[in-house]
Amino acid sequence: MSHSVWLFCALILSMAVILFLILKVKLNAAIALVLGSILMGILSGISTLETINGINEGFGSMLKGMGLPIGFGIILGELVSASGGAKVIADVIVKAFPKTKSIYAIGLAAFVLAIPVYFDVTFVILIPIGMALMKEIHKSIAHVVGAITIGAAAAHTMVPPTPAPLAAGEIFGFDTGIMIGVGAVIGLIGVFVVIFIYTRILDKKADFWKPEADQAREGIVLKEEKQTVNPPSFALSMVPILFPIVLILLNTVTSSVMGEAQPEVFQFLGDKTTALLAGAIIAYLIGVKCMGAKDAEKAATDSLSSAGIVFLITGAGGAFSNIITITGVSDAISEIVSGLTHNVFVVVILAYLVGLLIKQVTGSGTVSALTSMTIMSSVAPAVALPPVLIAMACLAGTLFGATVNDSGFWIVTNMSGLTFKGGFKTYTLSEMLESVIYLVIILVVTAGYVIIF
Repeated sequence: MSHSVWLFCALILSMAVILFLILKVKLNAAIALVLGSILMGILSGISTLETINGINEGFGSMLKGMGLPIGFGIILGELVSASGGAKVIADVIVKAFPKTKSIYAIGLAAFVLAIPVYFDVTFVILIPIGMALMKEIHKSIAHVVGAITIGAAAAHTMVPPTPAPLAAGEIFGFDTGIMIGVGAVIGLIGVFVVIFIYTRILDKKADFWKPEADQAREGIVLKEEKQTVNPPSFALSMVPILFPIVLILLNTVTSSVMGEAQPEVFQFLGDKTTALLAGAIIAYLIGVKCMGAKDAEKAATDSLSSAGIVFLITGAGGAFSNIITITGVSDAISEIVSGLTHNVFVVVILAYLVGLLIKQVTGSGTVSALTSMTIMSSVAPAVALPPVLIAMACLAGTLFGATVNDSGFWIVTNMSGLTFKGGFKTYTLSEMLESVIYLVIILVVTAGYVIIF
């Protein structure tokens, strides 16, 4: 057995151990990733000291570039939600569309909200609106739940500052602004296409949705959240969301146009840390105006109580990535798939399948995204294709087949009052369609790139 093949086998074994620890032992994903990294180092033949140093360096390197942006992004999202701004955004977007297109409106609202706000919070905000909406337009709850899931999952998976897409640039070595631009455009196109396909399935197959089998009598949460006394306007609510995005994109555009002549101020303001800090400060000021300094501070502080595990998993993913690099596994993977890298379409499909397979066994979108992107980042330099498309393919794969080992499945099912079958027909089916459609879109974009360049 050649050394390259052995390293590849060591990677597979290490990943199997990580998955076993997460699924069977029920160990925290961050701890499992670190243990898998140690095993990878030992199996590859590097010293134990070099292994632990590599883990520390990888963890620190990832959080050096990601820690503050993730923290500021979480604070920003919580303040937008707590101030009432998220609900204002949702209400305005839904009311802006005619009733015949209101399913698309709530999907769009979910997409916009899930850029700064986590999937579960987005769902909590939108499901009461959706419940009222379905009665007005005489549609089933499946229409509403599916549309919210499609929109929220797209933004959460494809558009920074959520951890997985934010980490893509760090892992593959491209600008965050590129991920925002490509992720937002492909993500939004996919949302409308998938909602169209999903609603056609519901409308054309009369026996597909069966309320007696797919809906429970009561949902665990189907009530309005506490209303903020003085919520911000729609325009003001959008400022903390759009401002950091504009700064990052401005840096990306000026860098492309000006090159080395780009003024330093654009680089400073457009850095993801600075941009998201600015967004968090704006969200905090709006929160103080709408609910007072005490409640705004409480919302910002409470938001970080859930950030610890995000930091640990992200950093542990960086540790695993660094071990893959220093052990030479990345070179081994490139050598093994060298015959495939001449075909960019095969590489895109491979990236998609890696993300898909890891998601099936872990159930975690963040873990599967970080792991699949880490593996495929070793192939990217040998492929005549923008790495952002390979990253997007990995992310698209993580949307497929979300069921019982995905926390989002239970959030959606329980909050909407659905049975297991109902959850499968809404959350699982909509994300499966979304995953496949994104792969098709990425392949089309890849074909366009090959033709033009």
